[in-house]
Amino acid sequence: MSELPPIQIGPLDELILYVQDMEAQVQFYRDTLGLEIAYPAGLETYADQFWVTFQTGACTLALHGGGEKAFGKDAPKFVFAVENVEETREALQARKVPVGEIQSPAPGVQVFDSRDPEGNYFSLECRN
Repeated sequence: MSELPPIQIGPLDELILYVQDMEAQVQFYRDTLGLEIAYPAGLETYADQFWVTFQTGACTLALHGGGEKAFGKDAPKFVFAVENVEETREALQARKVPVGEIQSPAPGVQVFDSRDPEGNYFSLECRN
């Protein structure tokens, strides 16, 4: 049996919650729970935003617009930080773990999705 390449997964970096009503969700997490908005801070309304993040310590809570209340599809997604997206993806593939294509949703960000044995999605991300 050949030796598998090492995988170096960092700390849990982000939890993405898909939402339908961004304004209501921002009001809940900001005003009811008292979380501080990290991005984009200081707006009067968040109704037209597609991505809002909150400072929650070591892990970011990110609200992602476009949720459809579809079981499984809109489930929260957790994101692990990695040093090298390409190497991590190759190491997971060598272990027969399903992986998606590497995406760059924002400048300096590389990410790909994967699934655990029960089909739960998670992402692995590198921010430069």
